[in-house]
Amino acid sequence: MIPQVTGQALALISLALAGLILARLTRIDKTLCCLGGGFVAGLLVAPLGLDTGIRAGNVQDVVFYLLLPPLLFQAAWHISPAMLRRWIVPILVFATLGVAISVAVSAGLMYAGINHPGFPWMAALLTGAILAATDPISVVNLLRSEQAPEDVATLVEGESLLNDAAAAVLYAAILGLAVSSGSATSSPAVVGALTSHIFGGIVAGVAFGLIAAILVLFFKSSVLANLILVVSAFGSFYVAQELLGLSGIITVVITALVARSGLRDFEQPFLQGTEITWDWLGDAFIALVFTLMGLVIVPAMFVDQWLAILIAIVSALVARAATVYSCAPLSSLLMRHDDMPANWKPLLVWGGLRGAIAIALVLTLPVELPYWYTIQSMVFGVVLFNLLIQGTTCRPLVRRLVTDHEKSP
Repeated sequence: MIPQVTGQALALISLALAGLILARLTRIDKTLCCLGGGFVAGLLVAPLGLDTGIRAGNVQDVVFYLLLPPLLFQAAWHISPAMLRRWIVPILVFATLGVAISVAVSAGLMYAGINHPGFPWMAALLTGAILAATDPISVVNLLRSEQAPEDVATLVEGESLLNDAAAAVLYAAILGLAVSSGSATSSPAVVGALTSHIFGGIVAGVAFGLIAAILVLFFKSSVLANLILVVSAFGSFYVAQELLGLSGIITVVITALVARSGLRDFEQPFLQGTEITWDWLGDAFIALVFTLMGLVIVPAMFVDQWLAILIAIVSALVARAATVYSCAPLSSLLMRHDDMPANWKPLLVWGGLRGAIAIALVLTLPVELPYWYTIQSMVFGVVLFNLLIQGTTCRPLVRRLVTDHEKSP
């Protein structure tokens, strides 16, 4: 059993590495190369008589417990505590009201557009929650390469981080209702459980973050600091989710934010190499997620579900625009310093890409749900549209933003 699992893991890692090599040689986006490599490998598996061991029914735990925690921890760790405090008001508005608006608008449009008994309201809500999780890594990298204002990069990255956490928690709650639809579960009980999971996850995250910071200061070693933080990413998620019955997603995000904030004055002596560690871990796990997506994609998805995919793309764009243009004015009213510049809004709409987190969530769908294949096809279609169309056309918006910033007094 162990040799077989080891061989399958090495095969998946090798495919991801091949995708990264291809991206380096062709200068094509690495996520697209990893996805393409996984897709080609998936097509060759049957003719070559190979077996990857990857099935729709066994990939959920791998994605949820091994791939999701480091992706969330890395995103939280990279955010500057000072810049996060500066833009915390719009970030929280987008992560709460914004996620609710996004799920409601996209789910309503998809439910009305598909209008089929095989795609009930619960399926629309699940799809909307998954697509509410934005993951604009390429846009953030583009902002930094074009020397855009750090404020907008922080807003995009911070909003994405908390959006991911909020959307994932909402997705888990809706999934719980969908799976237990045959049992009697009252709405107050669901709301109470969700509230306890969220606030319990926040408390647990603060505790884990403080413990991680204290251990780093105790050992005073940059090598052990990297080990402590990596263990914290996986450990906080697992303990909260499995042992405490709390939200592992919220816990791991808060753990990273608290640890980073607590160690902000000790980066030079104790955190040397930490950024490099999380850069390669983030790249590796993102590559694995997109490779996995390529392996499970089948061409029939885009033939059988083309209309549902098209409806999902339009719904996701409309929902994102509704989120940005409704939350931005409210954020401006609540902020005590600079308002959100108007030229940021189109970038927030078009740059609100769906990526690794959305893929990770949709891969955790139980195959027992009769509509899991439809949802997976729709999410994959939206991610591909984001990669091929939105991700490749963001540069003009970013350059316009940089130009306007340079012209401002």
